Amino acid sequence: MTTDTRAAAALAIAGVLEGGSLNQLLPAALETVAERDRGLLQQLCYGTLRHYPRLQPQLQQLLSKPLKNRDRDIEALLLLGLYQLEETRVPDHAAVAATVAATRTLHKIWAKGLCNAVLRSYLRQREQLAGKLSPAAVAAHPQWLFEALQRDWPERADAIMAANNEQPPMVLRVNRRIGSREDYLAALAAADIAATAGQLAPEAIYLQRAVDVAALPGFAAGQASVQDEAAQLAAHLLGARAGEWVLDACAAPGGKACHLLELEPTIVLTAMDVDASRLQRVRDNLQRLSLQAEVLQGNATAPPASLQERRFDRILVDAPCSASGVIRRHPDVKLLRRADDIAALAAQQLWILQGLWPLLQPGGTLLYVTCSVLEAENSAVVQRFLAATGDAELQTLDIPGATRSHGVQLLPVRDGPDGLFFSLLQRRH
Repeated sequence: MTTDTRAAAALAIAGVLEGGSLNQLLPAALETVAERDRGLLQQLCYGTLRHYPRLQPQLQQLLSKPLKNRDRDIEALLLLGLYQLEETRVPDHAAVAATVAATRTLHKIWAKGLCNAVLRSYLRQREQLAGKLSPAAVAAHPQWLFEALQRDWPERADAIMAANNEQPPMVLRVNRRIGSREDYLAALAAADIAATAGQLAPEAIYLQRAVDVAALPGFAAGQASVQDEAAQLAAHLLGARAGEWVLDACAAPGGKACHLLELEPTIVLTAMDVDASRLQRVRDNLQRLSLQAEVLQGNATAPPASLQERRFDRILVDAPCSASGVIRRHPDVKLLRRADDIAALAAQQLWILQGLWPLLQPGGTLLYVTCSVLEAENSAVVQRFLAATGDAELQTLDIPGATRSHGVQLLPVRDGPDGLFFSLLQRRH
């Protein structure tokens, strides 16, 4: 059953305004619209949330009184209407008309006049409205994150925030067990899909435009996977060798675990995650790529008893974090994260390192990874861990990026990699 695309987008955005995750809300919304409209639906959802910190204060100026909580859908509809007028090529009259028409699908005809008045007022007052925005709102970032980026990256904060507001590139990881990157680039060209090789990871390919994975040559047969180039570096930096025992401690959805096996199929890999539902994604990826690993539910802060007697040669810790380095892929972070979350996440990250360290073989290495650009979750966590762990030693990483006191930070780049932090630790004999 199909419905109005803007109404469907408004309902998904309203769910995020109420604290839900776009990753969980979007699939159901996509099922309600015609296949030809799904690209527009995604653009409206991602774009509106990406620019929410700038759109919301303008909407507040345009409303004579705040909307009630039960009218979150109308608030979301107005926000996506402003997004269309401010950021898309949809003609102004068409954006207003289509947004107003969505009130009928939402069964809120009373809001028709309100939507029409607000959007047309915006067109008349857009310069005055923009002039009243704070610097954080102009940058489309929540105030706490704006301040954190200015503090941690005073020379590069503007570039980070600009990249956060862009649509991210679609990046592939070529399965070198099946074929070379050059061969896959040729296959893409034969399928009329424009692409270029990445600069950091030897398996990375950037698509000029995002496409459905079903259109990718050999995707179902495992010839390629979708994975950001920065994330592809993790398997290379861990450097697992033939026959070694490896633990991917926060494995879902399985991209890094599968890459480890593609690079060295003889490792004995355990892919663990605390979320049982997300482990199904790991199994699905392993099956598509014809790879074998033990898939285990477990909490990295207190590993399950079945792991207590094992000693791993390599441990990968892709720790839960603020996702401040991948906001362009998860724009709901701008709404859902709070300043207070960072200290709690940093504490959890330290507990994970402390929980996993006893499982590491003397002489073995642990790679700590986050998709954050905040020092509190990165160098500061590693520094605290090293201070409390006598047999832990920091190793040098040879990758191009911003060298920090306890690792290397990649920053999000327009048409380039996401923002990830890497720190390599070795357990002394």
